[in-house]
Amino acid sequence: MAGSDRRSVVSAWGAIGEIGDRRDRPVSPVSPIHVYTPREVHGTVGSRVTLSCSFWSSEWISEDISITWHFQADGSRDSISIFHFAKGQPYIDDVGTFKERMEWAGNPRRRDGSIVIHRLEPGDNGTFTCDVKNPPDIVGKSSQVTLYVLERVPPRPGLVLGSVIAGVLLSVAALVALGYGTRWCWRRRQ
Repeated sequence: MAGSDRRSVVSAWGAIGEIGDRRDRPVSPVSPIHVYTPREVHGTVGSRVTLSCSFWSSEWISEDISITWHFQADGSRDSISIFHFAKGQPYIDDVGTFKERMEWAGNPRRRDGSIVIHRLEPGDNGTFTCDVKNPPDIVGKSSQVTLYVLERVPPRPGLVLGSVIAGVLLSVAALVALGYGTRWCWRRRQ
């Protein structure tokens, strides 16, 4: 392209645009969509677990919003699609490992793309990825949550420590009360 009819300029947002036949199309900034999940979730065999997925978009929630969940089993390199929400409808995997065990719990208007998995199995251990697209806001990173399915949930260290401290404090309080009670009875007899 020669001459002055096609020149590159830097817009106010730092993007490069062309002057000439593209003057009627302004360059606009793009904000990425942000997707959030917890780092890990624990569940027990036979129970249910909610895989939370929330998101922030600079755009209004459009009719074209899509939410997709993928699953990668522990030790596997392959990721499979297990859930998709599009055009206002949830599409739950009806043939895979999660057949008849998954439930849509999200509400895109509230920026929620959560799912529930029922009747957990040991094979459900792995990484779940939530990906949200809200056109025109489609740029952004998906978020991952690791599910650990256990035979029995181990006690939390904070719960065990709290129980030990509470037991010690109750024992000390009982000894102090016994000491004051004995002293009070002894003084009363005199």
